[in-house]
Amino acid sequence: MTFPTASGTQVQAQAPTHHDHRTSFRPSPLPQSRETGDVLPADTLTGRPPVTKEESSAPVAKSWAHFVAGGLGGMTAAVLTSPLDVLKTRLQSDFYQSQLAATRAARKIPPPSALSLPRSAALHFQETFQILFSIHRIEGWRALFKGLGPNLTGVVPARAINFYTYGNGKRVISDYFNHGQEAAWVHLCAAATAGIVTSTATNPIWLVKTRLQLDKSHAEKSGSHLNRQYKNSLDCTMQVLRKEGIRGLYKGLSASYLGVSESTLQWVLYEQMKMFLARREARMLASGKSKTNWDHAVDWIGKIGAAGSAKFFAAIITYPHEVVRTRLRQAPTENGQLKYTGLIQCFRLIWKEEGLVSMYGGLTPHLLRVVPSAAIMFGMYEVILRVFDAE
Repeated sequence: MTFPTASGTQVQAQAPTHHDHRTSFRPSPLPQSRETGDVLPADTLTGRPPVTKEESSAPVAKSWAHFVAGGLGGMTAAVLTSPLDVLKTRLQSDFYQSQLAATRAARKIPPPSALSLPRSAALHFQETFQILFSIHRIEGWRALFKGLGPNLTGVVPARAINFYTYGNGKRVISDYFNHGQEAAWVHLCAAATAGIVTSTATNPIWLVKTRLQLDKSHAEKSGSHLNRQYKNSLDCTMQVLRKEGIRGLYKGLSASYLGVSESTLQWVLYEQMKMFLARREARMLASGKSKTNWDHAVDWIGKIGAAGSAKFFAAIITYPHEVVRTRLRQAPTENGQLKYTGLIQCFRLIWKEEGLVSMYGGLTPHLLRVVPSAAIMFGMYEVILRVFDAE
């Protein structure tokens, strides 16, 4: 069969060969169903086919692994380090600071600000363990776990919220703003967000815990250890609401926001140490060398040591906010009025009346508690993530 062309000539139509027939059908650039051949809708942003139900549920399941791992890690660490937490809170309070000052005056010991750094540090250690042993001797071993109930009530959701927000925040920020790559600024933003969310959600719980731990000062002033101001956590909460209103439950929140700097710094340092360990592991695998006993030891304790070291440095740098936060939550009165009315005023008054050393009151038990606590908590966190395959 012939067809005329524009020039008037005629061409013979040829039937397509088997080769032409085969090459004329090309794979569709659109995703198609294997069963029906129908075109499937593609993702409007990426052009990729929609993920299956199993694939879409996997990130959600892994995100909740952070929540579970953080809560379990925080609970274990809180129980094991509770005595040191009680000691730290008492050393931070102005009541115990005045007791220590009276003891020094009776023994004719100069204040820490007048001593050299080594003597001041030695005195601090001596007073720290003196109070620790006196708690057990005078009040019994149960006093070492006073406030553990509200502490667990605060620690479990706080750690769960913090690890959940950080773990998923890091993923979201890196995916949407850094092409899926992690970086120090990604860790910084995720940690700051997690800290703010956690502090806002759990401040009332920490306030009740602090008031219960410092309740001993009210009992001693009244002359009887049975005459407590608060019966339990619920009674403490109700008294705060009646006397101070809902805002009373958020005293110290500004100092808690300031404390976000500690958790942020800790996360950033921890992630950098983990990246160093990962690069070291990659070099070992690339070299093809067999691991030594030291290499195996690093594999086991590397992340735990990184968590403890990160917490140690972060705590020392940012510790003064802990003292201010405790004072604001304690809410002491002077001449019938609150002694501390705000964050800046509290900083200035403590510095004026007690000096720089008081800004680090309770640092020793704080470090003795938070460093092993961080190692335990992050160690369990990493183990549980590995169990859920959510690393």
